[in-house]
Amino acid sequence: MSDDRYVIHDQFATYFLTFTVVEWMDIFIRPKYKTIIIDSLNYCSDNKGVEYFAWVLMSNHLHLVARTKSPFKISDFIRDFKKYTSKFIAKQISLDKSESRRGWILDKMEFIARVTGRAENFKLWQDGYHAIMLDNNLEMYRQKVNYIHQNPVRQLIVNEPAEYIFSSAKDYSGKKGLVKVTAYW
Repeated sequence: MSDDRYVIHDQFATYFLTFTVVEWMDIFIRPKYKTIIIDSLNYCSDNKGVEYFAWVLMSNHLHLVARTKSPFKISDFIRDFKKYTSKFIAKQISLDKSESRRGWILDKMEFIARVTGRAENFKLWQDGYHAIMLDNNLEMYRQKVNYIHQNPVRQLIVNEPAEYIFSSAKDYSGKKGLVKVTAYW
């Protein structure tokens, strides 16, 4: 994005990425919305050439260390992932009569879409993705993976990173996680 000082220069490099929900709304406190993200990440792994090195889904943001294999481009993955999940989650919220925050969330998402002009009806994700290229920098790679895995510990959700199921920390502890972590450095 032109307004994001963290720009993707190499479409096939490994990047630390952050996707943040508009207004920092805590959308991902409901399992059904977390599942949409998990399923979408796995779909992109299977069909969009995305390799994940690390990830964590928090209540209002998602961190990834990822790259794409040619001919797929990381910027296309980011665009498609954010667009699809935004539309699908907005639809699920609008259909979910049991969502106590439904009106408030949809009003916020609709307002942001209208004000920014960056989405048709509802906008889930903030613009930008805070891309930091990690290729050829093993120390920064390790730092970002550690940062990702420590996120739920810092938020006092779990005591140990591998206890949090919505991250790749489980994969790093030798167990299978929810998202296909296909590559380690």
